[in-house]
Amino acid sequence: MGFVKVVKTKAYYSRYQVQFRRRREGKTDYQQRHRLITQDKNKYNSPKYRLVARITNSDVIAQIVYSKIVGDFVLCAAYSHELTRFGVKVGLTNYASCYATGLLLARRLLAKLKLADLYKGAEKVDGKVFLVKPVDDKPRPFKANLDVGLARTSTGAKVFAVLKGAVDGGIYIPHGETRFAGYNAESKKLNAETLRGYIFGKHVSSYMSLLQTEDEEAYKKVFSQYIKNNVAPKDIESIYANAHKAIRANPAPAAKSGKSYKDIKSKNLSKRTLKQKKARIASIKASYKARL
Repeated sequence: MGFVKVVKTKAYYSRYQVQFRRRREGKTDYQQRHRLITQDKNKYNSPKYRLVARITNSDVIAQIVYSKIVGDFVLCAAYSHELTRFGVKVGLTNYASCYATGLLLARRLLAKLKLADLYKGAEKVDGKVFLVKPVDDKPRPFKANLDVGLARTSTGAKVFAVLKGAVDGGIYIPHGETRFAGYNAESKKLNAETLRGYIFGKHVSSYMSLLQTEDEEAYKKVFSQYIKNNVAPKDIESIYANAHKAIRANPAPAAKSGKSYKDIKSKNLSKRTLKQKKARIASIKASYKARL
């Protein structure tokens, strides 16, 4: 069959509806967003909170966000680059750091809402499934829904490490165990010991030990920052265990530097007036004539 040119009618173009800008840019899944932010009418103006987990090339972002008609508002946020204050100097985007970032967010949020003493979460990290339970005659636990954006939700994905950290930190987030590292689809059971190993970075330390013995050159290349910061394979578990304790002790964000930026001029300079434009043209002409 020969080539048939598709001719779109005038009606097609006149009735064509352009997609939302962030859909055209491939940034937002609006079907997912609609389900996450739509609130029941009988709850009136109550915010519906989301745990927004985003993993970039060099950072992990965890935020508690709620939506209004005018846009999204961030109630609390935590970033993996803050973990350097708690003793984690390298590997800021691995599974263990994702968990620690979620834990930091939860403890920071509950401290802000004055619920930190009431809901302490899972103080013993054993990799088992944990859900926050309400305390009788006290405020209910803070509830949020997980928002993964466009990330693939496969078993072992790091966005679920952020979820696990936030849940163990004391936030109530409805979830199952099927997407955590260590879940077996055939037996339909979660291996809590495997998940605990990922939370404390044992998969990293075992790979470090493997490369050390089998390929020294590859080890120096892959773990150059670990070598630079004197982090040995045997140190990793204790680093994250100490970080968890430090986060629970003081999850508050670091104080701002107090720098003043008043003297910095804006790059967007004001436009010249007509008089200034004419004077500039006259000066350019005069300098050109002088060179002749």
